[in-house]
Amino acid sequence: MGPSATSGDPDRRPAIDAAAERLIDAAARRTPCAPVRDLLPDGGLDDGYAVQRAVRARTEGGRRRVGRKIGLTSAAVQQQMGVTTPDLGVLHADMAYGDSEPIPADRLLQPRIEAEVAFVLGTDLPDRPVTTADVLRAVDFVVAAIEVCDSRIARWDISLFDTVADNASSGVYVTSGAPRSLRDIDDLRASEMYVTWGDEIVSSGTGAACMGHPVNAVVWLANAVAEQGEPLVAGEIILSGSLGPLVPARPGATYEATIGHLGSVRAVFDGGEAGDAG
Repeated sequence: MGPSATSGDPDRRPAIDAAAERLIDAAARRTPCAPVRDLLPDGGLDDGYAVQRAVRARTEGGRRRVGRKIGLTSAAVQQQMGVTTPDLGVLHADMAYGDSEPIPADRLLQPRIEAEVAFVLGTDLPDRPVTTADVLRAVDFVVAAIEVCDSRIARWDISLFDTVADNASSGVYVTSGAPRSLRDIDDLRASEMYVTWGDEIVSSGTGAACMGHPVNAVVWLANAVAEQGEPLVAGEIILSGSLGPLVPARPGATYEATIGHLGSVRAVFDGGEAGDAG
């Protein structure tokens, strides 16, 4: 089941607002904060998404929403994070970078990268239940992508509640300039992925690492956001989730992700220092 659009008991509102303010302050000061789970020790998914919405309500003014991201879809990433279910967040236009476009260090606090398949919708998706066939009909094209995850929580000391509250640990993302039709790809599930830093392979996996098939992740997302009352619409970009382990990003480094028939994409970090790791 996906997240609901409610935040549960209204008596929890002060704690939800306090958690949102802590995350906003960490981003503004560029200094990671303590986990927000201490403000809601028994907080569940609904509370986490309530914090996420509260952060957006205070910070989204003037920003253009362009899509969604799915997190924690890979068993390898779930194991790294100590969680067992996906989560979701929102993408804005100011988070997008082109292939090899330099990413300023001051945009990020504790960046980690992961290679993903990005889907762009050509038509709206219906309300629940959304099926695989619905998604296949709606997708206009796919591209190779690198998501640069980030956390406002010091040392990535996160629970599922923390990462959900923090917009699914979003940072920025990089997309290839070479779109492909799903009809031209034999088997996205079997597509091999690897990320290189220089001559070193720092992450690897396959399409199957993303919930068995990246399309499955998009189906999960479509149903989850429809349950929240915000169904996916034409033009949205969807980061479908990691195909392998996250990799801490080094200042000044260039990482290249190659995904089967989708080709490659590069994330280029400038040489400055990211925020205080806390």
